Amino acid sequence: MLGQWRVWIQPVIMILYALILIVVIPFIVNNTINNGFSASDQSIVIGGVFVMMSLPISFWDITQHLAHFTKPYLQKHIVRILWMVPIYAVNAWVGLVFPSASIYFDSIRECYEAYVIYNFMRYLLNYLQNEIDDYEMSLHNKTQVNHFFPLCFLPPRENGADLFHFCKHGILQYVVVRPLSTFVSFVCEINDVYGEGDFTFTRAWPYLMLVNNFSQFVAMYCLVLFYRANHEELQPMRPLGKFLCIKAVVFFSFFQGVIITILVYVGVVAAVFGTTDKQSTKEVSSNMQNFLICIEMFLAAIAHHFTFPHAPFVDAESEQRSCCESFLHMWDVSDVQQDIQEHFGVVGNSLSRRIRGTTAYQPIGERSRLIYASASDSDTSYGHASGSATEEPAVPYYHSLA
Repeated sequence: MLGQWRVWIQPVIMILYALILIVVIPFIVNNTINNGFSASDQSIVIGGVFVMMSLPISFWDITQHLAHFTKPYLQKHIVRILWMVPIYAVNAWVGLVFPSASIYFDSIRECYEAYVIYNFMRYLLNYLQNEIDDYEMSLHNKTQVNHFFPLCFLPPRENGADLFHFCKHGILQYVVVRPLSTFVSFVCEINDVYGEGDFTFTRAWPYLMLVNNFSQFVAMYCLVLFYRANHEELQPMRPLGKFLCIKAVVFFSFFQGVIITILVYVGVVAAVFGTTDKQSTKEVSSNMQNFLICIEMFLAAIAHHFTFPHAPFVDAESEQRSCCESFLHMWDVSDVQQDIQEHFGVVGNSLSRRIRGTTAYQPIGERSRLIYASASDSDTSYGHASGSATEEPAVPYYHSLA
């Protein structure tokens, strides 16, 4: 029976999901009736309907990838991206049910946003390193990639190691900054100095918002620059739809939050919803954001279904792994740990070199050498030593010999 888990895993998950709905739906209906079907209850019910429609789509896609886990170095990151919809949708709906604790749920969602951006970068990078024998040398020999608006005034990064590390570490910094800013916001909220939506500079929220938004802008800009530099090599995997899915979810949630915050600040939300105190207005604005995310996650689930299909990974001749092996491999975050450690090392070396007046990366063939370190999330058991198609590509980085 365990050997045939690909046959029964999806029906079992769908049955478990149906059983959960049998318990949750009567609870929601009962609370709605007791509260007189208020405006808050209406948003909970409508948002819940969209969440219930989005979750089965995502769960189905996730289990399909796990059932046909033939290329772990790519599918691990795809599955992490697919988890974005369930985490966002459930998180937003729970925020509707418990609006007073919305700041904590929102922070979890925003941290996972940084994780998704990182995984999409790693997904593209692993694909390139597996398809191209010497990826960085190939990038070095391409036509110079220039910055684009709004940073077109900056001098271009030299193709090769310099451009590669600029994009990679520009994305990785958001993975570090976002959790740190979330921790700071928790501490500020506990000490009643956070002031969400309050543009008073005696509160922590404006400063944290500026830091987070700048960090997110850098990450997304580097992701676009990376795609621009490699769009020809990435064409076989049809990356545009995948890129738009990631960018749309990130930017929709971001700009919605900004617009709603501005509407609260100028008093539009209070006038429309008839709220009189600051706390009620804050809850209404938070509910608006969460309600919209519940609806958008249903659209995102459909988009993910078509942009991250499992069909290209179906291979009856490949090694058939157990359910536990595929599941545990998906949750192995040693690759994240390795990349963040490398990020701190590169940033530290870059700062020290700037202080000494030297550059971080030397031109290829002069005073640098390319060292390939195998990824720690590795797939030695998946044929890494033999160089099979399922191995995790090597992670390149430069060490100056100066």
